[in-house]
This record gives sequence, C-alpha cells and structure tokens, in this order.
Amino acid sequence: MPKARNGAVELEFETFGDDRPETVLLVNGLGSQMTRWPVDFCEKLVARGYRAIRFDNRDTGLSTWPTEPYVLADMANDAMAVLDAAGVARAHIAGVSMGGMIVQRMAIDHPDRVRSMTSIMSAPSPATLTSTPEAAAVLNVAPPDPKADHEAFIAHVMRNNRTIGSPAYPWTEAELRERAEGEYRRAFNPPGVVRQRRAIMADGDRVPALKQLKIPTVVLHGTDDPLVQPIGGETTAAAIPGAELRMIPGMGHDLPPGLHEIFADAICAAAARAKA
Repeated sequence: MPKARNGAVELEFETFGDDRPETVLLVNGLGSQMTRWPVDFCEKLVARGYRAIRFDNRDTGLSTWPTEPYVLADMANDAMAVLDAAGVARAHIAGVSMGGMIVQRMAIDHPDRVRSMTSIMSAPSPATLTSTPEAAAVLNVAPPDPKADHEAFIAHVMRNNRTIGSPAYPWTEAELRERAEGEYRRAFNPPGVVRQRRAIMADGDRVPALKQLKIPTVVLHGTDDPLVQPIGGETTAAAIPGAELRMIPGMGHDLPPGLHEIFADAICAAAARAKA
C-alpha cells in the first residue's frame, strides 16, 4: 500500500474509487487501525459517488510508532499529508471518537482543505469526555499478555467490545473474535494508546475555535454510548454554527455492520450540504 509522510512519520493509507470526483477521508479512533473502517463501508461510499481514503494514524497499525510526545495538531497534519499524497486538495472529512477530535482540529487549522465534516461519537473537550465506570475500565484496565495467554487476551478484547458496543446493533461472537484476532496479527502497540490519550488531553477545549467554523457539519452520536456519552456530541453540535445533530437510539461506541448505512447517510448528508 502507499505511504504518506509528515516529517519523520510515515502513514499507511488505502484508497477506494479513485475515479470518483470528490473524496471522503476517514479518520480512526484511539488505538484503532484503519481496518475499523471496513472495506464494505468504504465501498458503500464509492457506490454513492465518493472516493474513500482510510489510513492508520501515527502510533497505530502500519504507520510509524514514534516514541516522542505529540499533540492532536500533529495528527491533523498527518491526515493532511495523506490527502497530499493522494493528490486531494479539498476533502470531506469524517472521524470517529478520537478521529472526530482530529477532524475537528483539521477543520480549525486547515479550513481551506475541508469541504464538509462529520464528527462521530466524539467530543470537543476533555471536560465532555464522560464515561460510565464500566466503559472507563475498557481504557484503564490493561489486557492480559497475549504472548503468555493469547485466549485470555482475545476474550478480554471481545468483552471490552461488548461493553462499549451498540445494544441495538450487536456483533456476533464470531465477528468479534475475527476482528480481535485480525487486529492483533496486523499490529499491536499498547504504548501508542497512551501517547494518543496524552495528545487528546493536551489539545484542551476546542469549543471557542469550533464556534468560528463555516463548514457544513453533521454530528452523529449514539444515545447509548457509554464511552463518550451523548454530551460529547451535543456540545460539539451546539458549538458549530449550522451543525446538524443526529442522535441514534441503540448506538453505542462502535461501527457494527448494522450501522454502516446510518454512518454513510451522515457523511453524505454533510457532503451534500457542501454542494448546495
């Protein structure tokens, strides 16, 4: 696959529908590899007329795992480097969780490169990152050592995914296991999650800057999200002039197949507003 470069950081990315005239850049969440935007989902965007690009954030997947600290603006610049490498001057941008924070930072720092924005299950500040105790444990309780007890590790990952997942759109046990095994085989970098969390906290409150945006925006959030509770999406939408808030009953903090059409609808709605 091709690589983009931002300074010393190389970024793995993949494109779909290169003949389409407009591009949607998909940005991942905390510790999540680009495969969390599955091929089936990317192809849905292509079928709707858009080129789709997914990539591994720094410290994730097959992109560079730096050891030095960085901030959310660096990750936004990584995304811009991906657009540059793909030959895209302006894109529709969509991000989930931490990826939503990254696209917010992209829109703030690089408004001339952004056609529309979709912020999904995200938040505009550390103060609005509220979780249930059970969901917080997903981030704060270390998994078993996969080399010492691989099955215990996979069971831990599957249990975490069920904890924060969408109650109305559940994964099957087979799907959860396949995803956990596949992600572990592709890349496993726990220290990267720590550095990414620090980058989130260091970015502070984006609300004042979001209030200055003039970018068509859709904010998508689950009413049953236990990890980034609904206040995150509500505050994001309230801050951005003209933003549309879509609250989805039964949606938690994940992208199961049952939500693919709902996510695609939100992204395409924001993109359509950019054409109006």
